[in-house]
Formats: sequence, C-alpha cells, structure tokens
Amino acid sequence: MTSEEKNPTMKDVANEAGVALGTVSKVVRGIPVGEEYRVKVERAIKKLNYRVNNYARGLRTSRTGMVAVLLPNLAHPYFAALGNALNHSLSQKGLNMMVCCTDGNPDAEQYALDLVDQNKADGVIALTYDPDLKIHNPYTFIAIDRVLGQGIPTVASDNYGGGQLAVRELIHHGCTSLAYIGSVSSLANEPAKRYSGFENACRFMNIPFDSIVVQDGPDGFYTDFLKQHIHDGKLDFDGIFCCTDLIVRQVMDTLKDMHISVPEDVQMIGFDGVREFGIGNLKCSTIIQPVQAIADTAVALLTNAFGEGITPPLICLPVEFAEGGTTRKLL
Repeated sequence: MTSEEKNPTMKDVANEAGVALGTVSKVVRGIPVGEEYRVKVERAIKKLNYRVNNYARGLRTSRTGMVAVLLPNLAHPYFAALGNALNHSLSQKGLNMMVCCTDGNPDAEQYALDLVDQNKADGVIALTYDPDLKIHNPYTFIAIDRVLGQGIPTVASDNYGGGQLAVRELIHHGCTSLAYIGSVSSLANEPAKRYSGFENACRFMNIPFDSIVVQDGPDGFYTDFLKQHIHDGKLDFDGIFCCTDLIVRQVMDTLKDMHISVPEDVQMIGFDGVREFGIGNLKCSTIIQPVQAIADTAVALLTNAFGEGITPPLICLPVEFAEGGTTRKLL
C-alpha cells in the first residue's frame, strides 16, 4: 500500500457489497443478518482486505474487543483444546481472548468477572466451579457445561446422549455386563448426566450393570471397586464406561497391575475425545465432544448478547463415538 492509499473503511465495504452501512456493522459484530447479506458483506471484506479497527470501534461503542475466558487449567488436553477453539472462534469475530486459568480458585474466577464491570473486558465465557460466583450482568456471560441460573446461557455436549451411546457401542462390541466409573463435581453440571444416560440405556436394554460415582473423586478412587468385582482372576463385567478419557487411562494402569488386559478381557470407552499432542491418535475409544462447535456456539451467543438478542438457556450439541484401541475391532 502506497502513502496515497488508505485503509478501506466500513463505508467502503458497504458500497462494495451494495448493502446498508448498518448491515456491515452487524456482520462485523457477529449479529445475525440475512444469509444473502452476510455472504455479500464477507465477500466485500475479503476483496477489500478490510480490517476492523478495534481501538476506534471501542471509543465509539465503549467496548474493548476483549473477552475473558475462564478455564480450570491448560494442562488437561480437553481444556487446552477448548481454549484453542475459543481463541479461533473469537478471532473470527474480530475479538481478542484473555485466558484466566483459575485452578478452581474462587477469587480468580470472580476477578475475571469483575473485569467486565470495570470495562476491561466485554464479556466472559467460563467453565467455572465457584458456587458463590457473582454474575452482575448475565448478558455478558456464557457458561460452558454448568447451568448457573436464569438468564445465563449454557453450552454443553449432549452428555446424557453420550452415556446412552457408550452403552450401545459396548453392547455392539460384544459386551454383556457393564460398569460405570465416574467422578462428579460437587456442583450440579451437565457432565453429571453421563451416568444418567448410561443407567437409562442399561435398564432400557436390560443389561446388568454396576457403578461407582464419587464426588470430586481422588486418584485411585475406583481401586477397591475393581478388586471387589474380581473373581477367579476375572472381572464380573466385560465393558466399562468412564466419565473421562483420563480416568480410562488411569483405570487401565490399575487393571494392568491386576493382570487384566484391555480390550482382551474388558473393553473400555471414555468421554472427551482426547488426542496425542492434541492432534494425533485418540488416547482410547471415546465419546467425542464437538469442541470447535462448543466454542463457536458460545462465541455466537456472546456476540448475539452484545446486540441484545434472545439467547436460549441451554444448548446441547451432538457427540459421536470413535474407536481408539480400548474396544475390540469389529469384524
């Protein structure tokens, strides 16, 4: 670009697309418009190489272009994948992400929300565990996995359906007796429905099952449960559904010490869809959460809230099963 050229403006985009200036503004801010208009505007933006001036827009709208994202940590592969997906989705909307790793610290979670009140962030997308969280403006808050109250939208996977799907897949792979191993949060949240879906499917299909569900379970909480179900060197069940992929891997180590092989002696399915290095092979056979779709939906709800649109209280997104070596290959 020469010194005589200037950066294209929103007005230039409107003229190129043949639409009103307000339509361009809505598309840039992520507010829904007619599909035909959205396509025209996006084509014009690409053709003109238009870039949103977040600083100037912030002066006009009292917005920072910053969204605070609360995650328990980035060490767990699922949380890391979710953070990466949220960053991608926010950047597509011309927004920046500030990550707050709370490690379950209520003060850290409340601090991130206070940034909105101090006009240092426009909104919050949070996977939070604080029972006393004070949300002053529900229109700037999107929850993931946990229903926090009236007026606060929640985005989650179909955890109940995922529990049912795990049962169907274990039976499809030849299992005749099942077990569920899970640790649940002390706070009611959507992932707790994984066991409900599992139990419902077992009863509906008349499949014998047992389970251990522990609140905030420590490492190895399932060891005694497994020992109680070993007779003559064999487990009483030939299929196990664990509430996370991480617990699948931990249980596998315990079973190995008990001289029980996976998937030869017992088949296992987890939940999350964790992959090696985030992009490689699955760590186990699993119910995959649609991470990018969760992120896209959360961001769409937040930007819709900026425009004071109507938001649903709960959106559950579909899950799917994938082989990962802890179930036998089907013939």
